[in-house]
Amino acid sequence: MPIDQHGDAILDGLSLRSLPKVSLHDHLDGGVRPATIIELADAIGLDVPESEPDDLADWFAEKSDSGSLVEYLKTFDLTTAVMQTREGLTRVAREFVEDLAADGVIYGEVRWAPEQHLARGLSLDEVVAAVQEGIEEGEDAAERRGNDIRVGQLITAMRHTDRSLEIARLAVEWRNRGAVGFDIAGPEDGFPASNHRAAFDYLASEFFPATVHAGEAAGLESIRSALIDGRALRLGHGVRIAEDLEVVSRAGEEVLVQFGDLARWVRDREIPLELSPSSNLQTGAIERWGTTMEDHPFDLLYQLGFSVTVNVDNRTMSRTSLTRELALLVETFEYGLDDLEAFQLNAAAGAFLPVEEREELIDLIAEGFDA
Repeated sequence: MPIDQHGDAILDGLSLRSLPKVSLHDHLDGGVRPATIIELADAIGLDVPESEPDDLADWFAEKSDSGSLVEYLKTFDLTTAVMQTREGLTRVAREFVEDLAADGVIYGEVRWAPEQHLARGLSLDEVVAAVQEGIEEGEDAAERRGNDIRVGQLITAMRHTDRSLEIARLAVEWRNRGAVGFDIAGPEDGFPASNHRAAFDYLASEFFPATVHAGEAAGLESIRSALIDGRALRLGHGVRIAEDLEVVSRAGEEVLVQFGDLARWVRDREIPLELSPSSNLQTGAIERWGTTMEDHPFDLLYQLGFSVTVNVDNRTMSRTSLTRELALLVETFEYGLDDLEAFQLNAAAGAFLPVEEREELIDLIAEGFDA
């Protein structure tokens, strides 16, 4: 199945881009258009490594293919630098939503860390307001083009700083005004969710949902902390839950797998895994299994009944889209439309929405795949 230059492919006569999708793990500062970075940088007198959008896109992709999450995260220094003004934040958020809509996304959750956008004097409340304004402008622009999309904010704290309780309170303050959940992000190894127990205790007392980056740069103990200390309803990446699975035997297509207690808990309680195939390769998250898409434990987790979802993580750094991620999985594991629909239904079921709205989303996905 050929994948075109825009990441699209045709499966059973349908364009993958045209299929309705749910995006749960999508970083705002990881999805800034290269052309926008150049323009915003010029406006504030910031030097950029490349002056042409295509060249800058190549630069991001090259720098992100380091095999290290720490090195991968350094590319965000440039994107966050151009997101320090109200105008910059609003524009980036608006274009982000427009790009999601063009990707076939009908519901998305965009995560970003307000504390990283205060360098030019804006307050935490002001940066959240600026992003919300851009989201709503993007939703309106998409609707004018005939694309219905809804996007909520995942207000994120940085796990290597000490502002998580403050950011958790900010998230709750913006409940019903655009914020749908909370996350912690940044360098995972050495910064477990337990460091932010006060924030997670507060969120639990307010019945405010959290997803936690875990099982990407650190293993099972990080996932355990996300679930116990962070009370995570979803796992950001979570791919290393596969370390708690032991393949006992193989006989043709039959594989006997022994579950550890943690893996069984995650599987049996249908805790969604926010898997990001291309990003997982770039950051070395799956190096235990190999370095190619064929080595990714995505299919093993899917076949064993885990609630797998497909995500981009960072569109700019991975030079990808949700359409392209699905196409890569089809190419690698020979999935059909029923499989792709299952991934979207898993994501819809795990969305931080009221149950009635999740059911509506599920109906829209079913209708779109039956069209």
